[in-house]
Amino acid sequence: MGQQVTVLKAARMLDVRGGKIVSPGEVVVDGTRIVAGPAPAGAKTIDLGDVTLMPGMIDAHVHLFLHVGAEDLQTVEESVPKRTLIAMDAARADLLAGFTAERDMGTEGAGSADTAVREAINSGLFPGPRMRMSGNAIDILGGHEDANHYNPAQHVLSNADYANNADEIVAVMREQRKEGADFTKIYETGSDRFVNGVFTTPYQYMQADLEAAVAEANRFGQGPGHGVAVHATGEPGTGFAVAAGVESVDHAYNLSPATMKMMREKGIPAVPTFAIAEYFAEHSASAGAKARRMQQNAFHAAEFKKQLAAGVPMAVGSDVGPFPHGTQARELELMVQYGMSPSEALKADLLNGAKLLGWEGQIGELKAGFFADVIAVSGDPLKDISAVTKVTFVMKNGVVYKQ
Repeated sequence: MGQQVTVLKAARMLDVRGGKIVSPGEVVVDGTRIVAGPAPAGAKTIDLGDVTLMPGMIDAHVHLFLHVGAEDLQTVEESVPKRTLIAMDAARADLLAGFTAERDMGTEGAGSADTAVREAINSGLFPGPRMRMSGNAIDILGGHEDANHYNPAQHVLSNADYANNADEIVAVMREQRKEGADFTKIYETGSDRFVNGVFTTPYQYMQADLEAAVAEANRFGQGPGHGVAVHATGEPGTGFAVAAGVESVDHAYNLSPATMKMMREKGIPAVPTFAIAEYFAEHSASAGAKARRMQQNAFHAAEFKKQLAAGVPMAVGSDVGPFPHGTQARELELMVQYGMSPSEALKADLLNGAKLLGWEGQIGELKAGFFADVIAVSGDPLKDISAVTKVTFVMKNGVVYKQ
């Protein structure tokens, strides 16, 4: 053991994989890693009292470069340097809320500025989670994130990088990876329509286009956390994405039985993003808009139950950014409200999240050899999942950020 040995003590500790609470809780930290006990004589002890120690949470769908307010306007009105500073503050807020690892699903027009944020965090310059970064998302001309409702004469830029076919997708991916992107985010569906209880959404890329993207990601040979993730809300786009072998299907409002079966067999998780949908419903511009959003949210919750019954793997992602950073543990509460047990939701977050981000065996559990990403929450999250919204202590990589 090295010089920096710290013992974290608490009333309880979460055994994620076992789905149980261990009492009392003790984690021995040497430098940046958790080590097997007992601690050596003279180790520093931090007694946190009546709390539950658990691994740092994982948010698989964040937007550090977005904040509350008109999403389409902030990307036009705010400079990239300004947005980068806002992103650094967002990363700090997420870390202090107990999220020690995240996947940024697109800078929404800030290009590869997220690479600078990741490197600043990794070098210790600023506090923030471990990050997987995508740069801009990839979109077709006139697609989901294009500036479709502005005066065409103004030539307002898309919030994504254009690619209209397989060759263009590969070219954009190569540019993004050159600039430091870890993985690729592709818009596969949108704009969505929900009329009389029926959900429809146009697809953007054919299966062959997505297969080309997955093949290009695989060419780099970096493994999980470096593939292709899709914004995909419904069929046939969700089916095309799963058949192509993407790493995750984010939003996943509506999946066919065939798609659900493929996701179960291939181990491709859905990332439901309930928290953003709830926030948008609660902050609708009119009563009519709120009613429509709430109907669509109820539809998604019912579909989520079907997905769970079909054995679709889940990961936890909130889409935080358009709602306040640091409040996204709400996603876990909603996943439990809509049908998961607290233990299942925590496994989805910590075990599936670690796998999805390419840090399986390194984060997501309090085990010897894992990174010392440890948080403490008030209460018992297996009895009441809302404990994850009450984070009293945060350690990432052996460094204490909140106590």
